[in-house]
Amino acid sequence: MENEKKMILCLLLAAISSPVFTGEWKATVSKNLDALVRSCVVVPCSFTHPEEQLPHFRLRGIWHRSSGQDQRIYHEDRTMILENFRDRTRMLGDLGQGNCTLEMDELKDHDDGPFCFRVELVPEGTKTSEIDKFSFVEDCVKFKMINDPPKPTLSHKAPIQGRPFAITCFVRHTCPSHVPKLTWSRGTADEIIEVHREVHDGFWEIQSTLTFIPEEKDDHKDITCTAKFHGEKTSAEKLTLYVKRTENYNHIIIPAVVGIGTAVIFGGLCIFMMKKYKNRIAEFRSQDGSHI
Repeated sequence: MENEKKMILCLLLAAISSPVFTGEWKATVSKNLDALVRSCVVVPCSFTHPEEQLPHFRLRGIWHRSSGQDQRIYHEDRTMILENFRDRTRMLGDLGQGNCTLEMDELKDHDDGPFCFRVELVPEGTKTSEIDKFSFVEDCVKFKMINDPPKPTLSHKAPIQGRPFAITCFVRHTCPSHVPKLTWSRGTADEIIEVHREVHDGFWEIQSTLTFIPEEKDDHKDITCTAKFHGEKTSAEKLTLYVKRTENYNHIIIPAVVGIGTAVIFGGLCIFMMKKYKNRIAEFRSQDGSHI
């Protein structure tokens, strides 16, 4: 009897100190994401489990609808997945590293969620106890379904003839596993630089900068940046160039130089003529004096 009491007490203490009750099970999930219909979306997700290092093969990650744990949209066994989601979801994260990031492809307009992550610790024995399973139903993701892809944004300064001109095209997205492709209506690969970065949790931005030297013939010409998303949807933004001419003062300098040169020549000629005239007068006077 005494041994039974000790056993019950030990079980109670074990339950109280278990990961579920001590709050060691935690998940961080992006709760609201834009999702482009017919394209894809990646849900950033991380979780923590008890401090002991569990082998990767003991961890099983599951994603399900918030309305029921049996409505699975991802499971390592595809037969356990709702038929509508089969072959459209995959786990990008490494569960052994606490990464439960999910990708959903070929999005339908009704794939809005919410969707929740569930982790199971598969025992080395024959059964899994309830303590070895945990659903993060307080940390689920919901999608805002978008039918039209976002348009690129163009950033630039005024182009000046003969000087380097840079124009940047950028667009935001939520599928870093399939980054949108940005293309320009002009320019070569040597003139283009691309940068891909995370703006904030779950939202990414692809940038493409085109640099070239505008010429007079580029004035009033159009430059178009096109974004092609996974799933073949595209959007574009156009800029009409208004090229400023380089300041040219030749129309002022040349006439001025010609005028000054003409004035110098004319002035020199006048001085020469005046001297010659004075010399002739002096000669006449000297001749008159000698006749007297």
